[in-house]
Amino acid sequence: MTADRSLVHIAIHVAVISALGYYLPAFTTPITGSVPITAQTLGIMLAGVMLGPVRGAFAVLLFLLIVALGMPVLSGGRGGIGVFFLPSAGFLIGFPVAAFVCGLTMQLLRHRPVFPSALAASMVGGILALYPFGILGISLVAGKPLWESAIGALVFVPGDILKCFGTALVASAIERGRPDAIFSRQ
Repeated sequence: MTADRSLVHIAIHVAVISALGYYLPAFTTPITGSVPITAQTLGIMLAGVMLGPVRGAFAVLLFLLIVALGMPVLSGGRGGIGVFFLPSAGFLIGFPVAAFVCGLTMQLLRHRPVFPSALAASMVGGILALYPFGILGISLVAGKPLWESAIGALVFVPGDILKCFGTALVASAIERGRPDAIFSRQ
């Protein structure tokens, strides 16, 4: 892939992740130390599944840089360096890892049909790889025991499973129209 095309796709995914946080409302629960339930993990999963491990993680790192610089693109219009000191910081730090793992899993499954590959990749990266970061962040910042943070994080699972299916549906639809747009399968 040419460098220009790669940069355009990275920028598109940064915009998607930003839009999912900025335009869709977040829900907070006291169970998770005020960590919001957002749609942004859908964008993280899509970045990894569509762009592959390196480009996906880079897109997420670029998004986090924009957040750190103060752009209000996190759920609820939040941004700035202060968000990295809130209970949700673990999830933010885990975002690039989640995108990388989504992309790597998608690459490993590239000879399988897109829907089940994308579903598995988003579950492995967007849930199994991301949650340990988020649980640890909640525990450290909110001062809760790890087990309590882990139990509290269960509130995220149903929505994240739906996001995994959404990621798989989007990847399948794109694959039917533009199979060359799924860089993790090349």
